Amino acid sequence: MAARLVKRCTCLLRKATLVSPAVAPVGRLRLARVTPRTLTFSATSPSSHSPGSLSGLLEKEQVFTTRQEQQEVDQLIEKATQPEELLELVGGGHCLHENHAALMLIQLSRLVSDKPQDRASLLQDARFQRLLQLTNSQIATVWHGPLVRLLRSLYALALPTACKELQSVEQEIRWRMRRLRYRHLAFLAETSATYMQERGSQELLAELLVHLERRWAEIEDGRTVVALMARTGLLSEPLMNRLEDKCLELVEQFSADELRKVLVTLAAQNRRSVPLLRAISYHLVQKPLPLMKSVLLDLAYAFGKLGFQQTQVFQRLAADLLPLTPSLTSSEVARCAKSFALLKWLSGPLFEAFVQHILDRAQTITVPHLCNVLLALAHLNFRPEREDQFFSLVHEKLGSELEGLPPALQVDVVWALCVLQQVQEAELRAVLRPELHTQFLESTSPKDQSTFQKLLHINATTQLEHPEYAGPRLPASALVPRLSVLQRKVTPLEKELQDALKGLLGSRGSFMVPTQYGWILDAEVLLDPDSQFLPLRDFVAPHLAPPSGSQPLPPGAKRVAFLRWEYPNYNSRSRELLGRFALARRHVQAAGFLVVDVPYYEWLELKSEWQKGAYLKDKMRKAVAEELAK
Repeated sequence: MAARLVKRCTCLLRKATLVSPAVAPVGRLRLARVTPRTLTFSATSPSSHSPGSLSGLLEKEQVFTTRQEQQEVDQLIEKATQPEELLELVGGGHCLHENHAALMLIQLSRLVSDKPQDRASLLQDARFQRLLQLTNSQIATVWHGPLVRLLRSLYALALPTACKELQSVEQEIRWRMRRLRYRHLAFLAETSATYMQERGSQELLAELLVHLERRWAEIEDGRTVVALMARTGLLSEPLMNRLEDKCLELVEQFSADELRKVLVTLAAQNRRSVPLLRAISYHLVQKPLPLMKSVLLDLAYAFGKLGFQQTQVFQRLAADLLPLTPSLTSSEVARCAKSFALLKWLSGPLFEAFVQHILDRAQTITVPHLCNVLLALAHLNFRPEREDQFFSLVHEKLGSELEGLPPALQVDVVWALCVLQQVQEAELRAVLRPELHTQFLESTSPKDQSTFQKLLHINATTQLEHPEYAGPRLPASALVPRLSVLQRKVTPLEKELQDALKGLLGSRGSFMVPTQYGWILDAEVLLDPDSQFLPLRDFVAPHLAPPSGSQPLPPGAKRVAFLRWEYPNYNSRSRELLGRFALARRHVQAAGFLVVDVPYYEWLELKSEWQKGAYLKDKMRKAVAEELAK
């Protein structure tokens, strides 16, 4: 702007010199600054008799008239409601300055943005082509703001990639990149980055990302940070790191909606930035920010997707959502239940309210929403107070629609009913029929293998908890443990426990035993009635696949299984097992084992090898004593 002002003053100064050389330079400068009211001076004014002054007034009158006409053109462009109104200005004899052509293109893009037919006809209009050529000829004088908006508009108009006018605008922006303000760069990234990717403008996009990263310290407001994180986070890792740093600096100034946007962006990109998550959690807890329903739902989703645990935040989310439950839609209830299940956070009153919400809308609830709530309850191993009414509704809805669901969802739903001990024979038949489970037996994808493991658990439920079941089951060949189940990362607790068990049991035990039920035992031993060890290989083992051994167990003999429970196996801030692991323990007990539980919170208190051995001996004695007491 300063450069333009100097340029105009120079032009006026040069013209005044040609008209009246006798006038002093200071006088000429003052003449250039004369305001429009100078034109109303009386003719008797002494200065009016000077030829030089009169010519200066005439020149100023022309400048004022031109500016007035420019303002009229600005208003016509701004108030236009049809493309034709703008196209008439091209050949209408109006005085168009360097920004008018660009502003007209911007307004045209806005008017035809939702009208593909009008856009196609506009591109063929000769007046539009003349407007493009006029813009191209004046591109060097277009101001920064209209220039970046012009590029966005040309992208939106879907001009061909080879269009020279579009290439000219892109090149002009590349030349001006260093001079553009950061808000202009942010506007380009927010509105045009997607177009640049789609249209192959990789060089311009690369330069834009580099400048955004190098000048990140110029960011002054939270909105810019949030917009850039959402639009460019996946395009540049260094830029995203800088934006996270800037977000930490400005997070205290963020509103609740801006905090929500940051968290949703992190969740969408699966970026678990722990420092930033901690800072946002702190401000959510410490500040009395009003949280609307949509904000609460998005916060629950983001924290659940990222798996970030913060007790006080979850308590506030649950407390704020509880009174809003009657106003939630079924979709929102299902989404919220799923989010809390991912967080492993069980709020009894909130989930009771979810169940009541579903029962109140029993006639209109859809099966997918009902399935999501059921899966959440199974994951958290939560059985509501009105479980009879709730599960009656579940069986009623699934009776006619279960086989119409995607195969993987059918397995998930029946598995959830097995966890909650509410499965019926018809539902077991639906997922154990050969035409459904065959596709998972032959697949090697991780998702299908996970579904197949659930099929093993369902099959085990028919054997161990529903002996009266007479429907189809998995073939014997499918029960043999796969190598992928055994080849997994060993946790520190698992390694320590295995070392301690091998030192305690030696050759008398079997370690990391895969069963046909889909569960792995940390160790297994066989005790006679006097609690003395028996050789495992000599006796029948029906839990293995295929079963081994030939001799039946002696009367009074007991199988003992050691099961470790890691921190992720529990509900958050609780000592209650999640549904999957509660099902595992129940199945192992139903298979005839005495279960020796080794939870992480007890094991971590043991420091020496002697303490660990003594702990395991004591746990085994207690399990045997409890069985004898029955």
